[in-house]
Amino acid sequence: MAMAQTQNWQPDITQQQTYTLHRASSFDPSGGNADFRTVAPGATYTVLDTDGPGTISHIWFTINDREAYHLKRIVLRIYWDGEATPSVETPIGDFFGLGLGTYHNWQSEMLSVGSIKALNSYFPMPYRKHARITVTNEGKEPIDSLYYNVDYRTESHQLPEDTLYFHAQYRQAQPNHGWTNDWPNNYVPLTNNKANLDGKDNYVWLDAKGHGQYVGVTMSVLQNQDGWWGEGDDMFFIDGAKLPSINGTGSEDYFLGAWDFGGKSFSYQLYGAPVVGEELAGARSSVYRFHFDAPIPFTKSIKATIEHGHANHRSDNYYSVAYWYQAEPHAPFPALPPVEQRIPALQMVGGPGNGSSTH
Repeated sequence: MAMAQTQNWQPDITQQQTYTLHRASSFDPSGGNADFRTVAPGATYTVLDTDGPGTISHIWFTINDREAYHLKRIVLRIYWDGEATPSVETPIGDFFGLGLGTYHNWQSEMLSVGSIKALNSYFPMPYRKHARITVTNEGKEPIDSLYYNVDYRTESHQLPEDTLYFHAQYRQAQPNHGWTNDWPNNYVPLTNNKANLDGKDNYVWLDAKGHGQYVGVTMSVLQNQDGWWGEGDDMFFIDGAKLPSINGTGSEDYFLGAWDFGGKSFSYQLYGAPVVGEELAGARSSVYRFHFDAPIPFTKSIKATIEHGHANHRSDNYYSVAYWYQAEPHAPFPALPPVEQRIPALQMVGGPGNGSSTH
């Protein structure tokens, strides 16, 4: 697959580079082989704290934690230039596309999870004055071993004044509340003929203010109901538009598959569905899409959304991280849900395959 148009984030290796490369890592300062850190319950550990100008080019973690769903309990935050609120705030698993709280291997241009439990990011993250990365253990058990390598470079010149900063934001709906639970399948007239022209009650990936560009999303789905979860269109509202500035044709279409993904998983550089469930209540899926070919610009605001079922009739659980670049300051993020509410769990919402009619 030709990817030449996405390679400009890489240095030109035919030209002499003038930056100085550094690495923040969990190496054993005594010279021994205990190359990890232990993080107690409730504690925050600072992975990187450095002055600029510079650029983080690569982040790698691997974690040994005995607690179930520790990927949802450990929170990754990144702060630029001394800001009080983070520009990245997400459970660590979700940042690396593991929104179901369990490990699976997958690969893309900027994010990948390798064998075994190796979490990698190649998003370029420039900063003018300062960068700080923290990991907070919101679990009840210690992180027995936190291994990390963060590769970053100090630049020999100031960054351009119009440099945009990397951001990533977690959101979830457990569940999305569909407008009905009285439907036998996705395609009856009751649901299939419902209109949703303005995105009312769509699941929101990102609602940002300022100027910048959206570059993609990772999303995981836990089905509460039977049938295909993806009868929903993506809708982008740019610079305050009341009607969609960009309107898609279906969930699997936005993630650049087709026909319910054919029931098979796949993982490519800009798009994929590394986990594809069986279209039954309790099934789990994970998907991603990156817009490195054409990031979606905004000058005032952007609201990136997707329907949960056609016109939002379904009540499945969604967990997502949106990735974008923008000028600071950024708008406040939604409050991170309490840790126990982040654990994927089947919800009794009624409808096909779900025994309760309680919303």
